[in-house]
Amino acid sequence: MAQSPDLSIPFDRNKNVTATYGETIDFYRKLAAAFPKQVLLSPHGSTDSGHPLHTVVLSIDGIFDPVQLKQAGKSILLVNNAIHPGEPCGVEASMQLLRDYLHDQSKADLLKEVVIVVIPYYNIGGGLNRGAYSRANQLGPEEHGFRGNAKNLDLNRDFIKCDTRNARTFNQIFNYWQPDIFIDNHTSNGADYQYTITLIPTQHNKLSPVLAQYLQEDMLPQLYEGVAQRGWDMTPYVYARSIPDEGIAGFLDLARYSSGYAALHHTISFMPETHMLKPFADRVASVYAFMDAMIQVLNRDGNKIRDLRGRAFQAARTQKQFAVNWQLDQERSDTITFKGYEAGYKKSAISGLDRLYYDRNKPFEKQIPHFNYYKATQTVEKPSAYIIPQAYREVLERLHWNGVRIHQLTEDLAVDAEFYYIEEYQTSRSPYEGHYMHSQVQVRTEHLERQFHAGDYVVFTGQPADRFLVEVLEPQGADSYFAWNFFDGILMQKEHFSSYVFEDLAADYLDEHPDLKNKLDTKRKEDSEFANSARAQLNFIYENSPYYEPTYKLYPVGRMKPGIHLPVIGVSELGE
Repeated sequence: MAQSPDLSIPFDRNKNVTATYGETIDFYRKLAAAFPKQVLLSPHGSTDSGHPLHTVVLSIDGIFDPVQLKQAGKSILLVNNAIHPGEPCGVEASMQLLRDYLHDQSKADLLKEVVIVVIPYYNIGGGLNRGAYSRANQLGPEEHGFRGNAKNLDLNRDFIKCDTRNARTFNQIFNYWQPDIFIDNHTSNGADYQYTITLIPTQHNKLSPVLAQYLQEDMLPQLYEGVAQRGWDMTPYVYARSIPDEGIAGFLDLARYSSGYAALHHTISFMPETHMLKPFADRVASVYAFMDAMIQVLNRDGNKIRDLRGRAFQAARTQKQFAVNWQLDQERSDTITFKGYEAGYKKSAISGLDRLYYDRNKPFEKQIPHFNYYKATQTVEKPSAYIIPQAYREVLERLHWNGVRIHQLTEDLAVDAEFYYIEEYQTSRSPYEGHYMHSQVQVRTEHLERQFHAGDYVVFTGQPADRFLVEVLEPQGADSYFAWNFFDGILMQKEHFSSYVFEDLAADYLDEHPDLKNKLDTKRKEDSEFANSARAQLNFIYENSPYYEPTYKLYPVGRMKPGIHLPVIGVSELGE
């Protein structure tokens, strides 16, 4: 008689232990060997650690191709674990979940309509950097991984910029599967309260309206009820300015974050955030309960969710204006019941000054405001196409990884299009995840004829990726490629003048252009500092002459108007 495979995990023996990266992958190898018709373990691409990124697919019908699965009416749930390996409860919860669904027929029946795709361990480099002290605010597990990856970057800030091989591979996995629902498992920092699990859903004001309405009115109530039925109260993520009593806010999940990235693809996303001061075993159990409840909702509402996603894609293809920046609406809030602990102040044993603490002997249940509405602060008009010089290879690769259909010019061409000049912007004074980000971007629009060349790229709008395109290619966007420094070469002037050489040339130019001379005289009268600077006056003439470089602060991506024919060929592949 064949011996049953050992599908135990370290957590089964010690509830305060999380599996190493190697132990995690070894478990899934055994699971795939034990259930070869239902489980597929696959390596994909690479990560900065040198190890491949794996996916585990649980498909009861034994179909592992996303196109065939969608044609068969299956809903796809993608689960990401250990993006921060010091927050590993999803690692254990996912191993238990798949094991239980394969052994329990009543659970397996829920998978007749649902396929589960799990990334067992996303931040492999952080997982290999294992120790006991990197999570000073957290209760267990005994050892765990580190937040930064092998390049010491936070992967939950890298979904758009893709500085890491992890994110580049993830982009391609996500767009291969095009999941209907995405879960990215985390553990929180912050205030103390009674809940073991809190939840960040996609910020509903940033979703397509049809998906937002379903999320708020149907899906979230089902999930809160489902998790409660499994023994765990759940509350919105406790995003508070000070103590939660004064109110909590919805999280603005920009595209750098997993849930904001998913929203660009019209995927409803969730970040469960378990509480760092609850026992590790409870955190694992609450995440298990959330994923279990999600599968039940998908089993019930899968057809509706897929239909709504289809409508969202279609609406984006014809949508004319897109929001690219948002801010919290502090005039609008809901009221929720919150179970917390009374906050107080006492003398610090270290400094002797007042310090905050939460008194677990004084639990409370009260109504607090939930500020969960964001309003658009900037919108842009979608062009009929973007035209991108081939020099910006890194931008084009990222578009390709995200399912954008790209074409190439077949000949040199003078293109009449709309272009932006970057008028104003702020740059961070210290690096943020390897970049000095730009914000508060203001542009001036000019209609110009610019020379493009055979091999330059054209991206027509009216495709499923329209929302993604607009948010990354419009420089005003909070997480645009411009904001992430992909176009910084345009922000530095390349040519200048020597004053003693330009003096005579400038004098001749003023004689030939009396209008400019009048402007110079006016500026001298209005600005005494300018009038006392010979260099400033020469520079004024230089900037208003044909000698001044037209590409300085010129955003090189053209915006095409409808009705212009471009000689292009299709591009099917654009590798790294």
